[in-house]
Amino acid sequence: MKKILLTGVAGFIGWKTAHRLLEEGYTVVGIDNLNDYYDPRIKLWRLDTLKGNKNFVFHQVDIENFQALKVVFDVYGSFDAIINLAARAGVRYSIKNPHVYFTTNANGTLNLLEFAKDRGVKKFVLASTSSLYAGQPMPFKEELPVNTPISPYAASKKAAEVTCYTYHYLYGIDVSIVRYFTVYGPAGRPDMSIFRFIYRIMKDQPIEIYGDGSQSRDFTYVDDIAEGTVRALKPLGYEIINLGGNNPHKLLEVVRLIEKFLSKEAKIIYKDFHKADLKATWADITKAKTLLGWEPKVPLEEGIKRTVQWFKENWDWLKEIELPQ
Repeated sequence: MKKILLTGVAGFIGWKTAHRLLEEGYTVVGIDNLNDYYDPRIKLWRLDTLKGNKNFVFHQVDIENFQALKVVFDVYGSFDAIINLAARAGVRYSIKNPHVYFTTNANGTLNLLEFAKDRGVKKFVLASTSSLYAGQPMPFKEELPVNTPISPYAASKKAAEVTCYTYHYLYGIDVSIVRYFTVYGPAGRPDMSIFRFIYRIMKDQPIEIYGDGSQSRDFTYVDDIAEGTVRALKPLGYEIINLGGNNPHKLLEVVRLIEKFLSKEAKIIYKDFHKADLKATWADITKAKTLLGWEPKVPLEEGIKRTVQWFKENWDWLKEIELPQ
């Protein structure tokens, strides 16, 4: 039975990836610092769904803390693979607080790679982002040069990617980098648009759209993302692989679907388009199909329906959480 160190396990994608690993029979050692970037009650809810599994164990550890990581490796010896999903996410907040993005996303990744090198971990999977493709022609292909990040978040992820290459080159660590495209679904991040839209419409509060709503995103359902992440554990050498819906949708289309499944009309406040946002994202997923046998299964309408249903089922406590500013 393979043993995986999964960082960011209480995060949105980490939580769902842990479930998928456990279904496949892996032993999962999950770590997370449970920071308060958004309301920790959501993270604790996710963790509670995992804690009953005998093959799952959780430790509250920050990947920035080298000594705390050392204790984890001293306890467990080594791992068959590290999946690094711990990250500071969010484009706009990275402009306000850039330092923490680099200490977590770049230095934290470096810490994990050092332990992979020293403890004989053969496989490393890194979560990266479609935000790197700013200014590139669509659909975004992995071979495009991504040397013009327009947010500290994207820059910190680029730093993590190239550091992974260095450790692959020097020490032979097998690396899969998965670039995610606008992930959504039940128990999502409350700083993301779909969560905020559903939450505010249910509360009869206006939603905010930056721009005219015509910007498009390659929305990808979280179960599909988790499946692709687990498949990326296969030996590949060093590969960067897009995981995206391959079917961009406009933001206003998402709002209309939410209105449909909530049977409520949204009140919309339009604001100026944010300089650090991309006008559109669209993943070329040829490599994911070829290397991983992966393609998304859940269409946007079904994914929004499931997400709205989760909100309704958990509204008794969700209505009390605070959205990040």
